[in-house]
Parts: sequence; structure tokens; C-alpha cells
Amino acid sequence: MMHDGRVALVTGAAGGIGRATAQRLAREGALLALVDRDDGVEQVAAQLRGAGAGCRAWVLDISDASAVHAAVEAVALSLGAVGILVNAAAIVDHIAPLTTMAPQAWMRELAVNLGGPFNLIQAVAPQMIGNGFGRIVNISSMAARGGLFRQAGYAASKTGLLGLTRNVTLELARNGITCNAVLPGLIATEKVMAMPQAIRAAGTAATPARRLGEPDEVAALISFLCSPEAGFINGAEIDISGGAHLNTLAMGSRKENAAEAGPAVPPGAQASS
Repeated sequence: MMHDGRVALVTGAAGGIGRATAQRLAREGALLALVDRDDGVEQVAAQLRGAGAGCRAWVLDISDASAVHAAVEAVALSLGAVGILVNAAAIVDHIAPLTTMAPQAWMRELAVNLGGPFNLIQAVAPQMIGNGFGRIVNISSMAARGGLFRQAGYAASKTGLLGLTRNVTLELARNGITCNAVLPGLIATEKVMAMPQAIRAAGTAATPARRLGEPDEVAALISFLCSPEAGFINGAEIDISGGAHLNTLAMGSRKENAAEAGPAVPPGAQASS
């Protein structure tokens, strides 16, 4: 199997793209360390164990560097050195105009969506360097390039994740480590399916494929990027949007959408960390 025996740490694994990725990696032979701030991650881990996978779960806030480092040490002791890291966790906690956005809310989104992946990468890098192998995939968003109306914190954090991806590649590629970013469009996660129908319809209409993506489709891409075969793909930013990245999609920016349907959920939004 593609990932037979490798230890994969997946954040945001309680739902959405994170859960789909965990399930995919488990089917392909990986040992799973699942992380989320939602204790539902324990149920996901139990389901994977029931299906025969080696899997453990940790409930923690990835913005807490000390907690992250402690968890990574625990993963190494219980499952082995981490060879795969998928940073899927993100929050969308504050939707407001720039002029009234609360500074603490801005900082919180940066701390989780950008600081969290930094904490995880810093914690697992020594293990990957020691083994001469590592695969890191950061889940960014179409919002990283186009922005997102009244969601400056989310958009800025996802753009920052692209810069982090590039620097990890520049510094660690010589150690057999790859770091790539995936930029989902509208994916049929729980949060996206809870959006007002008018906003989903507008997003679908702006997508050449004329449909939502499936979490399993994103998971398949992530799985390939984590494989030995993807060893020369490094520092890449890969859109998985059904072609929506070719259009200007500023969800929630039209007054009629805001008035009729309320705030949008970002493309690629998933379970929180």
C-alpha cells in the first residue's frame, strides 16, 4: 500500500477534509495520529481502529506550541516518528468589516490558521530530518489569492500559509522533505453544506465544473502528495476547485447575497483545530 507503516499526523481530523484525509491515509496503510480541538476526533479514531487501522487521537489547540510539541513527542512514543503531516485545521470565527474587526479575533485566526501549522512543522521536522523523509501538506484556500469579503483574518492566514510552504521547501528539501499547499474551492464539507443555498448556488455557478468538490477528492490529492512518488513536487500551490480559480469568486461580496443569505463560509473551510 502507498503509505504502508508510515505515521501520518492529520489536524482538523474531526470533520471535513481532515477526516476524509485520515480515512484515505488509513485505507492506504498509514498509522494515524489525529488532532483536533473537537473531542469528536476521538470518535473518528475509534471508527478507524474498528476498521483495522492503527490510530490514536489527541484533543488540543494547535496554537499552543508547548501542547503541540508534547503531542508530537507522544505520537513518536506510541506510533513512531512522524513521516507525514497534513495541516487541515482552520477556524473561521470572525466575520466583520476591516474597520470594525476586533484585534483579538484577528490575532486568534492568525494564531490557529498560520501559527498552528508552524508549530506542527517545527515539532515534526527533527523527526523527518532524522529519517531523511517527510511529506507536509498545508491546506490553504482559494481565498489566499482572491481574498474573502469581510474575512480578512481567514484570507490573510491562508495567504501566509503559502509563504510558510515556500520557506519550508527552501530550508528542508535537501533533507528529503517536501512541503506543498493545496487550495480547495467549494468543497462539500459539513460547514459548506450548512451555508445558505443562495451562496452555494452562486459559488457553483462560478465554478466551471458546475458542482461542489467532494472531501474525498481533496483527500486523494493529499494522499498522492504524501507518497514516495511525489518526491520531486515541492513548494507547489495546487488548486482543487473545479476550475473556479480561473474566475473572480468573492463569495459574500454582493450586497444582495449579504442581505438575503448572510455571511459566507470560506471555500475549503473545514473542521476547526
